[in-house]
Amino acid sequence: MKEPSLDNIEVIGDSDLSNFDAPSNSDQSTPHKSLAKVKSRAVVGIQALPVVVEVHLANGLPAFSTVGMPETAVRESKDRVRSAILNSGFDFPAKRITVNLAPADLPKHGGRFDLPIAIGILVASGQISAADLAGYEFVGELALDGALRKVSGVLPTALACSKQGAILVVPCANSQEASLSRSSLALQAGHLLDVCKHLADVERMQVCEAHIKPRSEIKDGFDLSDVKGQVHAKRALELAAAGGHSLIFIGPPGTGKTMLSSRLMSLLPDLSEQEALESATIQSISDGEFDIEQWCERPFRSPHHSSSGPALVGGGSNPKPGEISRAHNGVLFLDELTEFSRSVLEQLREPIETGMINISRASGTVTYPSKFMLVAACNPCGCGYFGDSSGICSCAPASVERYLSKLSSPMLDRIDMHVHLQRVEIAELRKQSNDEPSELVKKRVVKCRERQINARAILNSQMTVGQIEEHCVLNESLANFLTNVCDRLTMSARAYHRILKLARTIADLDAQINIDKRHLAEAIAYRRLDRR
Repeated sequence: MKEPSLDNIEVIGDSDLSNFDAPSNSDQSTPHKSLAKVKSRAVVGIQALPVVVEVHLANGLPAFSTVGMPETAVRESKDRVRSAILNSGFDFPAKRITVNLAPADLPKHGGRFDLPIAIGILVASGQISAADLAGYEFVGELALDGALRKVSGVLPTALACSKQGAILVVPCANSQEASLSRSSLALQAGHLLDVCKHLADVERMQVCEAHIKPRSEIKDGFDLSDVKGQVHAKRALELAAAGGHSLIFIGPPGTGKTMLSSRLMSLLPDLSEQEALESATIQSISDGEFDIEQWCERPFRSPHHSSSGPALVGGGSNPKPGEISRAHNGVLFLDELTEFSRSVLEQLREPIETGMINISRASGTVTYPSKFMLVAACNPCGCGYFGDSSGICSCAPASVERYLSKLSSPMLDRIDMHVHLQRVEIAELRKQSNDEPSELVKKRVVKCRERQINARAILNSQMTVGQIEEHCVLNESLANFLTNVCDRLTMSARAYHRILKLARTIADLDAQINIDKRHLAEAIAYRRLDRR
């Protein structure tokens, strides 16, 4: 093969470079007048990641292209932005418009980029000064007349802006949500013109302010004293609230399973500010579900038994939080538990243990918090009357076993308390109730939780194996007693640890330092389904 020759290559001398002018540093730092950069944020999971909206105007046939992994709603923003700019009295440049959403490998969803794109076009076309954008971030969907519409995920965006010290501009419909981030300045606008007037220093936008009702004005409407009888079930509710334990009510129809479960919320302590922000963040990224008047309330979610797996644990091409994440720091109530698909229930096993759910898709993986109290209710058999004093159940033992086998042993292991209910006699219902109201029970629950936090910094239901060995010490007699019970009922190691956690809560509720046999025996009594 003939070797290449260097004879025909011209060497450029120093004199040939005399006419070449390199750009100066000042030219590199100053953006071209047809290029604009506007800051915004994209919500991925519960995080609001920074996005720079770059808009470039070039000569050529009029066109509008958007790059940077935009989904359909983002690509369609070109039509909304064009109409909004024209209807607001501005000129829409008849040029080749390129919008780049950087970083390019971050998926962009929703209409939240309409406002920053419109601002970028106005800046690039010279209708707004670029110097006015310093320190601002923008989110908002545009209507065709230029009005700003509500978008989801404003609270995590406001929290992220507060860390950067940026001023966030949001639609008026999101103003109270943005105001929850008290450490940052958020401004509200109802129209594209409002934003432009503010940037031109003609008319200032209003600061976002929250109008939250005091907790004393919020009425739950559910009180534990409404429930007649069922003393042991009320005791179970108090223990569950005190230690954050999960429980299941099993009994015939009409025994108060649903009624008792709905009263659990009246026993739980108020959310701390950090917990409230965590729960409000989940609500914010869930489409249209944010309610400023309930942001300090513990969530109570009660999905129907026909719910699918993605509806319960979250999912979708753009993964959204499911019911277990929306119940974060609150209660997830599953009524008619045995009517849920077994495959759906099995998906709850990991979140119950870890307090979070990882959703993996081709576009990436998101993690949502899911630290909830599981409360479930079901009938003991297909007809619902097995073990009832009425004696009308006709289900065969094999049928009863087959009905309860819809709940797998690994799933039941993760439920701390199994509470069986019996029918309340009509004469008992007619008696005047002298039962304790929720307010008194809640005071005991709050004191019990304070003991746990002061001693272990977490609730008893969240203790690890090492913490159980440290804080749930049994003397030799009690250890042998619990060992014999677990061996006779063939309980798993998980059930063993959950008995100890519950016994610790019972002792804390009695203000006892050590666990005694009475505490241990009561905890064992709540493992009824382990001996079916």
